[in-house]
Amino acid sequence: MTKQDSVIVAGGGIGGLAAALALVRRGFSVEVLEQAAEIGEIGAGIQLGPNAFHAFDALGVGEAARRRSVFTDEMVMHDALDESLVARVPTGEAFRQRFGNPYAVIHRADVHLSLLEGAQATGCVRFLTSTRVERVEQDAGGVTVYDQHGKAHRGVALIAADGVRSVVRQQLVGDPPRVSGHVVYRAVVDRKDFPEDLQWNAASIWVGPNYHLVHYPLRGGEQYNVVVTFHSRNTEEWGVTEGSREEVASYYTDTCPRARRLIDLPKSWKRWATADREPIGQWSFGRITLLGDAAHPMLQYLAQGACMALEDAVTLGEALRSAGDDIATAFDLYQRSRVVRTARVVLAAREMGRIYHAKGVERLVRNDLWTGRRPEQFYDAMAWLYGWNVTNCLSST
Repeated sequence: MTKQDSVIVAGGGIGGLAAALALVRRGFSVEVLEQAAEIGEIGAGIQLGPNAFHAFDALGVGEAARRRSVFTDEMVMHDALDESLVARVPTGEAFRQRFGNPYAVIHRADVHLSLLEGAQATGCVRFLTSTRVERVEQDAGGVTVYDQHGKAHRGVALIAADGVRSVVRQQLVGDPPRVSGHVVYRAVVDRKDFPEDLQWNAASIWVGPNYHLVHYPLRGGEQYNVVVTFHSRNTEEWGVTEGSREEVASYYTDTCPRARRLIDLPKSWKRWATADREPIGQWSFGRITLLGDAAHPMLQYLAQGACMALEDAVTLGEALRSAGDDIATAFDLYQRSRVVRTARVVLAAREMGRIYHAKGVERLVRNDLWTGRRPEQFYDAMAWLYGWNVTNCLSST
């Protein structure tokens, strides 16, 4: 093997582009196979913890990502029934000092663009669009990926960053998704249409019985991200469809008027019926490994899906460095470094969803536990999540 042999990356999303950057920084050339007709990203806003910025810096795109981010002053939680303040977590200087980087919100497309520009600038990443992975084979010398046209793509290794519906994971693991029954509606609203008294520079959440609402600024405050999540009364099938305001409104009848205004703002909604998977202990198979949602799809309650994919990519690069670029050894080290951490995030996200959506006496207990908690107490509780960086990313092995 020489460094001129290409590594194939299945998927041109955030995880795939981050993996490509990590590989190029180790001296490999990369071929990205993307099933869409264009390399791009859809969706709305996402939140970025300090761990994401550590990853951006390690991948060489920290400046671009920061330029497109909105740095929040705080994370704030209100009770959606009585409008009371449950928790306030400042994310200013003390937060940055503790974790070495800020907390921010950003449009998903702007994260993707920052990574894409970085990958294109290297001159070592080749993109093949309208190319869907159908099956994979490997031998002692490399991996062959077959697309929907029967064309074979050959590389020394394969990074499967092909998302929550990963074809590669289906072939190698074959486990079913776990449909949560939780439905998420997402929309972006222009600032001029967003209530002035809610234009906070904060990642804001209103928590209610079996539902919550989220809002925060995007793109310099010119837009606002609006997300509503509820436990569906119907049997859900995993997927994305067009939504309806009428459905959303039917779940928020007991919401305080101030928060309920949020559901009247969007002109169109996208509806996600969400799912994750049970954590698995193996996602590296010789010269093939999984990354991002293909490895550990998770619910959104910790706002860590993209952050974990970025961490994966950096850790993969560090594992290659540690293993002297021996593929199988590096993939095993990468897996051992990530399995427990990502499983904890998957499971913690499920639990956080339960806490957000508490009702009855459990709601009162949640509010009592968090009301008045000092920032340092919140920081201590977050340290396991936000304390990740490139220097400790292999330390769990």
